[in-house]
Amino acid sequence: MGIMKNIAQSEVLKLKDQVAYQEGQVVSKTLAQNVCMSITLFAFDKDEEISTHESDGDAFVTCLDGVGEVTIDGVKYELHEGESIVMPAKHPHAVYGKEQFKMLLVVVFQL
Repeated sequence: MGIMKNIAQSEVLKLKDQVAYQEGQVVSKTLAQNVCMSITLFAFDKDEEISTHESDGDAFVTCLDGVGEVTIDGVKYELHEGESIVMPAKHPHAVYGKEQFKMLLVVVFQL
């Protein structure tokens, strides 16, 4: 069995179709997780958020659908489909669905 889970292998697919919006919720689907990294898909309903927190790893976000807002060290950045941003390790950050918003999150940890 491979490291990746919850996603078809050896098949062309669209990441944004792999996680569904749910009213009033943030939905997540873990694709891989170990001590070195995690890969997770998220779907935010409009006005839903992950509140301010810090991570021990660099968090690479790519917008797959909609419009999201990422706050890093109190500075707001708007993400649209196809755009990415890195939330650096040990810096406070938050994610908010300005509209419905899907993202791919890859967190890389230093051992």
